[in-house]
Amino acid sequence: MAAPFPNHPNLVGGFAPIHMECDYPDLVVEGEVPKELSGAFFRNGPNPQFAPRGDYHWFGGDGMIHGFYIREGKVSYRNRYVRTVKWNKEHEAGRALFGAFNPMDNDPSVQGIETDGLANTNVVWHAGKLLALEEAHAPFELDPHTLESKGAMNYEGKLKGPMTAHPKIDPENGEMLFFGYNADGLISEHMVLHVADKDGNLIRSEAFTAPYASMVHDFMVTRDHVIFPIMPLTGSLQRAMTGGPVYAWEPEKGVHIGIMPRNGSVDELRWFRGEPSFVFHPMNAHTDGDIVTCDVCEFEEAPLFPLVDGTPGDPSKAVPRLTRWTFDLGRNSDDYGWERLDDIACEFPRLDERRTGMSYRYGYFACDTNPEFKVGGFNGIGVRDHHTGKLEVFDVGEGCATNEPIFVPRAEDAEEGDGFLLANVYSEARKASHLVILDARNVSDGPLATAYLDHRVPFGFHGNWAPI
Repeated sequence: MAAPFPNHPNLVGGFAPIHMECDYPDLVVEGEVPKELSGAFFRNGPNPQFAPRGDYHWFGGDGMIHGFYIREGKVSYRNRYVRTVKWNKEHEAGRALFGAFNPMDNDPSVQGIETDGLANTNVVWHAGKLLALEEAHAPFELDPHTLESKGAMNYEGKLKGPMTAHPKIDPENGEMLFFGYNADGLISEHMVLHVADKDGNLIRSEAFTAPYASMVHDFMVTRDHVIFPIMPLTGSLQRAMTGGPVYAWEPEKGVHIGIMPRNGSVDELRWFRGEPSFVFHPMNAHTDGDIVTCDVCEFEEAPLFPLVDGTPGDPSKAVPRLTRWTFDLGRNSDDYGWERLDDIACEFPRLDERRTGMSYRYGYFACDTNPEFKVGGFNGIGVRDHHTGKLEVFDVGEGCATNEPIFVPRAEDAEEGDGFLLANVYSEARKASHLVILDARNVSDGPLATAYLDHRVPFGFHGNWAPI
């Protein structure tokens, strides 16, 4: 018999895992699904199959993909675990065998076994393939219609090492740019920049050395530049071997932002320095002459991870707010401009991806108006107009919480921001989730349509739209 799950903050309420895989061919829908929507909204997030081994971390659960298929005004749903090596081994054993981060925590029966990761962070559509991603391994391919696991994908053997969960797809040429950190398989400063063309062929890989080993969750791309934020959430194998945290907040390292010409070489990386802060997710970046502008959701201190000595961080500093970094490549200086764009707590930023890497007007995010912010679910979906500074918010309702919204244009040639926002919402009262479809230009009016599930979609991370 499987062991019960512990009473851990990231295993209860909206975080609590579900243990079934199911198909709902026709969800109950309130309102009217826009006729322009035809495709699939995929979500990914941690959903541990078994009670964890040792301490649990939100990032350590098995990947589960949730697919909302929208056609002709109807919504169907399917969810499946990603059948990784870890998932299969544990499924056979009937219990957890692998620790969350530290291989020292693994069961002796799996010591030395090479895994293909958790595939629990993002799911992207590129070159006709649906890829589940996390940042320590190669992408994992799934069938977009059945969600059947196809296995790890290494670009015909050309991809050596891990791939970020946050690749950037160029809306103009279809290229997908991505990177891997700890690229030599150990906690290290070794990183690699990769580029896959529109047909999914890996055409470029360049290695470089970061200022120090850190968790590099995301990066930024413009038409002209690639930007790597190296921030003091440091990794240390030596620390882990002596019983300390694998990843910990080490502010004295400072922030190092590397900027290189997109069509140049990593040898041209130029490093800028800043005060300690942490960013999981940028909204967008663009280049105008010598000026590179990056909009990010910035924390004063990295959340979810301890200090170097293992003690918890300061929760009052673990609040993300929309912030603008400005780099002047024409100046002989390593500093950069900083501007707080809004005081509302916000994370999981997105945009109309047709403007990725370019100047843009509208940004979207999950936001929270509560006086005490807690990482996990958010009580609103925000739209910021960068031209006017106006913020419009959809309140998801009493006792409800949401995560990342994704934008789908009304048509391929629609103006920027003319389309829909899709997001999952968890209702504590119903103990179940629902999908909301909002008019991106009028989010405060509430949903155009709501599709109801009778179970939770556990709080997760990221998703994307696929026009399948």
